[in-house]
Amino acid sequence: MKKARLLLNRTVPAVAGAAAAIMLFAGCGGASVNQSAADPAAAGAAACGTVNVAMNAWVGYTANAAVYSYVAKNELGCTVVQKDLNEQISWQGFASGEVDIVIENWGHDDLAKQYITDQKVAVDAGATGNVGYIGWYVAPWMAEKYPDITEWENLNKYASMLATSESGGKGQLLDGDPAFVTNDEALVKNLNLDYKVVFSGSEAALIQSFRTAEQNKTPILGYFYEPQWFLAQVPLKKVNLPAWTEGCDANAEEVACDYPEYKLNKIISKKFADSGSPAAKLAKSFNWTNEDQNAVATDIQGGMMPEEAAKKWVDANEDAVNAWLN
Repeated sequence: MKKARLLLNRTVPAVAGAAAAIMLFAGCGGASVNQSAADPAAAGAAACGTVNVAMNAWVGYTANAAVYSYVAKNELGCTVVQKDLNEQISWQGFASGEVDIVIENWGHDDLAKQYITDQKVAVDAGATGNVGYIGWYVAPWMAEKYPDITEWENLNKYASMLATSESGGKGQLLDGDPAFVTNDEALVKNLNLDYKVVFSGSEAALIQSFRTAEQNKTPILGYFYEPQWFLAQVPLKKVNLPAWTEGCDANAEEVACDYPEYKLNKIISKKFADSGSPAAKLAKSFNWTNEDQNAVATDIQGGMMPEEAAKKWVDANEDAVNAWLN
């Protein structure tokens, strides 16, 4: 969320398969019979055309994509097509031409080698400015009542308390979507922990589980990550796993260390990068902070449509947007 090592690839979001749903943002600056060639909107539309944005299944990604799409549409006159795809399928789209941009990438060294280094159909478009963290967390009430639970060496002591009907008599470690970047099954095995990884199925289900656990003071140990809007509402407490060191996660089956810090980046197709499209230039210059992403994600989670949340942020951050465009 760095060098991501995948024990389970972030590959199967809400719907298995390739493209599930397609949301079309029609370019409001598209050419019409009433626009002259000198009209900036018409010129922008002609130069930009259609941009295919992969949509991966977490709200932070949606926030990035919403702002990028809003600016591409309203400032550059692009037609933006958003395609609901899991992470691995998204990268496959670089070769087929179905995907122009993955707006938030969490490492994926294996995919970068395959599509950037070997096939040469994608390129690194630079950092998003976001710094990602993945780890294990407990509800705040647990850290207060059992302060030593935040050290991994003490987790077996609490395994029986964390057992559920799905964990087979062991403690439950609750993960999210099976497609998310995770080393958790290897960590449980290699740290000799009496736990079983159970997948909630989605970011929303994972968040609701943590929220309910804090409200009802029920035990929970789960996978979580930053940037993440939810942490402002329920400040989960991170478990200290063995410190990450260079190469400690080189072999996915032997991982016994914490997750590294992720410098999140953007990946775009080589064809798109070489096209001269202003949308490709925007993709390269798009850069903001965890706080920016969390602000937009919070609005989306609170009920705003992504495009509305994006407009709110863009209107409040004209200098940043102008810097991207210039």
